[in-house]
Amino acid sequence: MRPLPRSAGSTGSADTRPRAATDRPPPRSPFVTLAVVTVLTGIGAGLGGMLLALLLHEVQHLAYGYSEAHVISRETFLQGVTGTSPARRVAVVIACGAIAGGGWWALYRFGRPLVGIAAALKPGGARMPVLSTLVHALLQIVTVAMGSPLGREVAPREVGAVFASWLSKRTGLTAAERRVMIACGAGAGLAAVYNVPLGGAVFVLEVLLGTFAWSAVIPALTTSSIAAVVAWIGLGDEQQYHVPAYAVDAHLLLGSALCGPLFGAAAHGFAQLTSRAREASPKDWRLPAFALANFAAIGLLAIPFPQLLGNGKGPAGLSFADDLGIGLAATLLALKVLITTTTLRAGAKGGLLTPGLANGALLAIVIGGLANHLWPGLSPGAFAIVGAAAFLAASMQMPVTAIVLVLEFTHVNHDLAIPMLLAVAGAVATQRWIAQPRSRALARIERSAPRPRRASQPAANETENRETLD
Repeated sequence: MRPLPRSAGSTGSADTRPRAATDRPPPRSPFVTLAVVTVLTGIGAGLGGMLLALLLHEVQHLAYGYSEAHVISRETFLQGVTGTSPARRVAVVIACGAIAGGGWWALYRFGRPLVGIAAALKPGGARMPVLSTLVHALLQIVTVAMGSPLGREVAPREVGAVFASWLSKRTGLTAAERRVMIACGAGAGLAAVYNVPLGGAVFVLEVLLGTFAWSAVIPALTTSSIAAVVAWIGLGDEQQYHVPAYAVDAHLLLGSALCGPLFGAAAHGFAQLTSRAREASPKDWRLPAFALANFAAIGLLAIPFPQLLGNGKGPAGLSFADDLGIGLAATLLALKVLITTTTLRAGAKGGLLTPGLANGALLAIVIGGLANHLWPGLSPGAFAIVGAAAFLAASMQMPVTAIVLVLEFTHVNHDLAIPMLLAVAGAVATQRWIAQPRSRALARIERSAPRPRRASQPAANETENRETLD
């Protein structure tokens, strides 16, 4: 009598049927190729970040006439700007507006369309054009050096990402591997220019890739570490901010826990303002006119407030060192938010990492000063560091990265991480709670909108083809 065939769910010998094509493991490049690309990405991003930082310092010294004999000097940008004449400040910032307006207009008019890092990381995303991306990065560095209130961190990230993209294509990496390497190149550029190897790696994992899988952790840590060490050649092993030693006490812990939601609400408002300003920025003939008018106004404001020039590192450093009063901190905070928004609206480009850091520190000085009138004992400098981390975490939606970056920026005692965690938790929770009604409203609009009828179903195949060709 012939035995009955086994059912699909029965136990016994292993199923010897051929596996479907979709069950096969994804193709991988040889280990040696991946290792070489990882190391070269770290080296390339490190050199790119170092050269951009050196260019930034050189332009700053030439524009404002300080420490011209040394590209890297002990004299800070804020000290150099404050020491120069008001007329020179105005002239330099107006020239910055002319370079920003004319440069970005020419790039949009004659260059290839820019592809951001986030767009390049999407499945089937377009490649970043090498020449246009480099010009875009150089414009950011030059304008920030001359006084633009935007951040400089996007430029080294773009240079690292475009190098990783080019290298990955040349070595024949798969689409998934190229995506990881592009993100690692961006994080390594950040690590190089700020000397934050762990922060650069965590930025890759939390923000760009959204995963802490080993296949991403190992290249992220490797590339960021190599890039930071390579950048030491020209920039030295320096930290961004030198702050006093602060102790953690009950005042700081309670203030951080209670004020976290305030930082989150303020960060949400700042993110909304800057996002709308970016979306409304021109790319046509209006860009040069808007940029020139905007930077001329900033130059006039810089006569009484030289702290406004640059990406915000000066005000942040003053806040961390407890060298600002409540009145000046409040004035600088309002003006920094204003000129950051108008600069984005005028069409200039740059990051918001250091501007967000400075806004959080200034807001903490104001809140801490007012709180000390009711319950004296809160250290404004320590609270500024906590506020900077909370504001940055909520405004850029990267809680872990923000804490790591602030710790590496300042080299403070790790005990200060406890109030940071409390403030960041409250800030991020509040920001997401405020954003929920808008997200639900957008979801309802999308559900109620009529969906176009699809003629066929080749979208998945087209995406796969684009990934293969990318």
